Amino acid sequence: MSKKVAFYTLGCKLNFSETSTIARSFKDEGFDRVNFSEKADMYVINTCSVTENADKRFKTIVKQAQKANPNAFIAAVGCYAQLKPEELANVNGVDLVLGATEKFKITDYINDLSKNDYGEVHSCEIEEADFYVGSYSIGDRTRAFLKVQDGCDYKCTYCTIPLARGISRSDTMDNVLKNAREISAQDIKEIVLTGVNIGDYGKGEFGNKNHAHTFLDLVTELDKVEGIERLRISSIEPNLLKNETIELVSNSRAFVPHFHIPLQSGSNEILNKMKRRYLKELYVDRVEKIKSIMPHACIGVDVIVGFPGETDMHFLETYNFLNELDISYLHVFTYSERDNTEAADMDGVVPNSVRSKRSKMLRGLSVKKRRAFYESQIGTTRTVLFESENKEGFINGFTENYVKVKTPWNPILVNTLHQVKLTKIDDDGLVRFEFVNQLKPVKTL
Repeated sequence: MSKKVAFYTLGCKLNFSETSTIARSFKDEGFDRVNFSEKADMYVINTCSVTENADKRFKTIVKQAQKANPNAFIAAVGCYAQLKPEELANVNGVDLVLGATEKFKITDYINDLSKNDYGEVHSCEIEEADFYVGSYSIGDRTRAFLKVQDGCDYKCTYCTIPLARGISRSDTMDNVLKNAREISAQDIKEIVLTGVNIGDYGKGEFGNKNHAHTFLDLVTELDKVEGIERLRISSIEPNLLKNETIELVSNSRAFVPHFHIPLQSGSNEILNKMKRRYLKELYVDRVEKIKSIMPHACIGVDVIVGFPGETDMHFLETYNFLNELDISYLHVFTYSERDNTEAADMDGVVPNSVRSKRSKMLRGLSVKKRRAFYESQIGTTRTVLFESENKEGFINGFTENYVKVKTPWNPILVNTLHQVKLTKIDDDGLVRFEFVNQLKPVKTL
């Protein structure tokens, strides 16, 4: 009887793409993949360490695995496993911890899946994480996450990612295109490009610091791959989002008008303390450029509250800046101190209660911004890709410009694209619609 393995992914789209690739290596070894809630012989947890909450959740997930099977072999991989391997190894029930260079070789470390008396650690100095492993997720969702880049050479004072993932390096153009074709052959309609700093694509493509290709080269070639209905760019730094890329998206066959651009603060003083590579004026320029040629584009923003030295005036500067900016939603992060970062030793620590209050204010602003964006789209005709989940009798989907819609559950709609006219916003904030080519919904089987 074949052994069973289950996976749990914390964190970003990049982690999801890597979990999927690791899962395929288990399949090659004869394992059957099951849901994490089911009984398995082995549980693999792909960890994140961007926020304090991600660290805390790890222990909870280990307990979930132990509840499903007290005798299961439990392995931890990913960013937290690289940054704090001994800490994870000491968690009750953890048998194996693999760092940045070892996680893709996990099946090499598995013998008989016998429980260890203590967690076995195989980690590396992060300088050794200088090679590239391509990844993509497939079979998990109606969209695939395609990894094109890893690591980061930026030195943002709050961030541990360079310590967890190493230097900036890229997949080869040929391999990215090969992976994209493999994904499209699986009848997956949308590919999301992901990485740590994808705008830096091309650096380290052939093992050196020179750019063999640029991000613009990459999106230009991907746009030509047949069979891909949609391509979506995940988070990209404002200083690396060039006019030429914005213009390509506006004229693209497959790239959708949706950008997610980290801001982190609307105060230049705080941006300097964070060692970000732009000022807020550049950010305004990027938003205005997008909206001038794609008025219907969706723009998401990352922002951090409670960074050391952020006074009430700094926060209000950020709030007002975002309030006046033509953006569509916010991802709000409450600053948390991370070991071995410059910011952890900075003066001007903001009390947790103040951080929480500021976070709540910006989350409220995000709701207002998303509502206003959705309202601006009512009456327009868009194309929706429907998801695979039955959510309390409804099926959800996303338009090309990231408006989330809902309609009564119909399995025929799963993983299909339909032209719709957006009609109204429901009480839960999701948008209702009418089919353009068929004014009544498809009959349920």
